[in-house]
Amino acid sequence: MSAHIIDGKKFAEKVRAKVADHVTRLKEENGITPGLAVVLVGEDPASQVYVRNKHKSTVEVGMNSFEHRLSAETSEADLLALIDQLNTDPAVHGILCQLPLPRHLNEELVINSILPEKDVDGFHISNVGLLSTGQKSMVPCTPLGCLMMLRDYHGSLSGMNAVVVGRSNIVGKPMANLLLKDSCTVTIAHSRTKNIEALCRTADIVVAAVGRPEMITGDWIGKGATVIDVGINRVPAPEKGEGKMKLVGDVEFASVVEKAGAITPVPGGVGPMTIACLLANTVTACCRAHHLSEPEGLTA
Repeated sequence: MSAHIIDGKKFAEKVRAKVADHVTRLKEENGITPGLAVVLVGEDPASQVYVRNKHKSTVEVGMNSFEHRLSAETSEADLLALIDQLNTDPAVHGILCQLPLPRHLNEELVINSILPEKDVDGFHISNVGLLSTGQKSMVPCTPLGCLMMLRDYHGSLSGMNAVVVGRSNIVGKPMANLLLKDSCTVTIAHSRTKNIEALCRTADIVVAAVGRPEMITGDWIGKGATVIDVGINRVPAPEKGEGKMKLVGDVEFASVVEKAGAITPVPGGVGPMTIACLLANTVTACCRAHHLSEPEGLTA
């Protein structure tokens, strides 16, 4: 029997609807409009697409969108000056500096120059520390989206065995901390993990965030496990014609779908949740800045 398909696109639509409702209430009851500032340095084609989609999504839910597009030659001092300006702007509740940055810019320095309470990416070292110690923080968008889908499907995650495959600062580590906070028993697996296939088979939840196309196959998965595939990999698609490409995850969908109890597809799984959670984080940051109740179901 095939696994239940967790439709990230539909779930993201629900999240965006909740965000839009809360934005409306903030405007009507408090006269406040949440604002998201996105900074793009350079002309990386993928980054331009991401920034355009973020602007469109921000406006659609009724928030203010502030775009700052800088040339690839922008100096570190000028970029930090802009971020300082946004830090002190009361109309801006969330700040996102689109990565990757040009090589002459220090990403860690730039990220940590954003006020932690406006760091809607959840990458600031203060937010990383707060999350790892189980305190209130801004949470990275992709892991937050994964957690929301897991909670929606399972209800309580308490006592479940979870294996996170991948130890990146952006997904793997924060995902593990979020699952710990929800009382899972968590193991982080990586390239040096011994008997990784056997380890994954013991898990009730497998989160694949390793960046290797279709690495996790059906024989890695225990019967009935929930599989969250964070990977987005472009690979050749000869069946579509010469030179054509397709998107696949870190999970070999065809074999895993026959073993798992539930699975997110690629595309259409975790991907749509990332921008939805960026919007949710911006509303959360706005509410915290004004000491108002945070939106239910949109935080960790």
